[in-house]
Amino acid sequence: MHKFSNDFFSMQVNSMTYTDTRDKNIRANFKTAVLSGMNPVTGGLYIPTSFPKLDASYINRTPEPSFREIAFEMAKPYVEGEIPDTDLESIIQDAYPFIPQIVPIDKVTYVLELFHGPTCAFKDFGARFMARVMSYFNRGEKDNLHILVATSGDTGSAVGSAFLNVPGIDVTILYPDGKISPLQEKQLSTFTGNVRALKVKGTFDDCQKLVKTAFTDSALRDKFRLSSANSINISRLLPQSFYYMYASLVVKNRIPHDSKIEDPAIVAVVPSGNFGNLTSGLIAYEMGAPFAGFVAATNANHTIPDWIASGEYRSRPSVATLSNAMDVGAPSNYERIAAMYSLEQVRKLFASYWADDAGTSEAIRLCNDRTGYIIDPHGAVAWRAWDDIRHGAMANVMEGHSGDIAKPGLTANVPQWAQSVVDKKAVGIVLETAHPAKFGSIVYDAIRREPSMPPRLEKVLSLPDHAIPMENDYTSFKDWLLANL
Repeated sequence: MHKFSNDFFSMQVNSMTYTDTRDKNIRANFKTAVLSGMNPVTGGLYIPTSFPKLDASYINRTPEPSFREIAFEMAKPYVEGEIPDTDLESIIQDAYPFIPQIVPIDKVTYVLELFHGPTCAFKDFGARFMARVMSYFNRGEKDNLHILVATSGDTGSAVGSAFLNVPGIDVTILYPDGKISPLQEKQLSTFTGNVRALKVKGTFDDCQKLVKTAFTDSALRDKFRLSSANSINISRLLPQSFYYMYASLVVKNRIPHDSKIEDPAIVAVVPSGNFGNLTSGLIAYEMGAPFAGFVAATNANHTIPDWIASGEYRSRPSVATLSNAMDVGAPSNYERIAAMYSLEQVRKLFASYWADDAGTSEAIRLCNDRTGYIIDPHGAVAWRAWDDIRHGAMANVMEGHSGDIAKPGLTANVPQWAQSVVDKKAVGIVLETAHPAKFGSIVYDAIRREPSMPPRLEKVLSLPDHAIPMENDYTSFKDWLLANL
């Protein structure tokens, strides 16, 4: 794994260039990075060569800029010279008829609700921006662009919704058969037209491996124009950084009124699977978002917490949990995190935590009992991490109580913001990545009542299924692509 120096990331360039997590000598523009998804030669992921900072006067504006203003200002340097400002403004206005909502649930905890888009999941923020950017770059091409995407739950429906009926683009979604919630599957299996879903006899990691293998198959790429819509695609990650910046500025301006903490440490607590969402938070951090640090909150697929604890990255087969969208044993975006930071820097910036299913279910109940808020299983993992951290877990780690990384809880590293927690000067932003109604039975089991169902989710339940069964075998998958694309 190549490490990029600080000098490399602080390079000043007239227009943004992108490099590769596996070969820092690679140079590509935004269009190439977006339309190819990943480097077909190295298998590496594209990453900006620098992270321009927003001006301090902009960050400190009172009241804070609107979400769409922030989206425009943050996106502009990454597309400079390729998408004019007027077109970028149109893309953002069209992508975001909804915005994130920040909900205080106690004096030092804010929930960042990211489920107000059409598919009720945070992936809408990335997928809708990406769809419009790809459509913009695809104008004038005579051959269709074929998007392959693996999903562990919410990505596929957000991508399918974003690209449905977009001319010149076809979408094939792979999901693990029987390993996502019934409502999530209904959202995937009911697409028609230019979007289709394959239900693979395997895990999310198997789906992801099929997609990655297709991207590095030169014979397939010679025949089709292929791209990705997973968080391996940079145009999925960049727009997710918008809501981190927005939330951090809203909360920064609220804290003096809500908790009256002077000089607070704002911590983003992120339910994490493929680690694209947290990587987006790092982009916002590098651009000046006033975060003190992050909590990587995972389920029993705790590959990254183990890496942070031991210094050894070891991917493993994923295991099924209640928070299924995080069931990733080999997170792709580990490559980006390891390219951006040394392990020592990661340990200073991150706390890491994992919860088992019993802890997740208990967190749904406790969050509701204590605050009245109904949280989904993914947000519940993050809420539990924050609740434990501020009620003694971080203090225990600072006192040298290391714990067992094989058991649920906080990883034994002390981030640079740890003392702020002990001094009661830390504020948490817990990311709620999906509407709890998408996991109604899990929530019901925890609190004995169903969360309300948004009409846009209720509507999909009556649609017919069109998903195509697929073996977990690359030859079968390739044959299907050759016969159907």
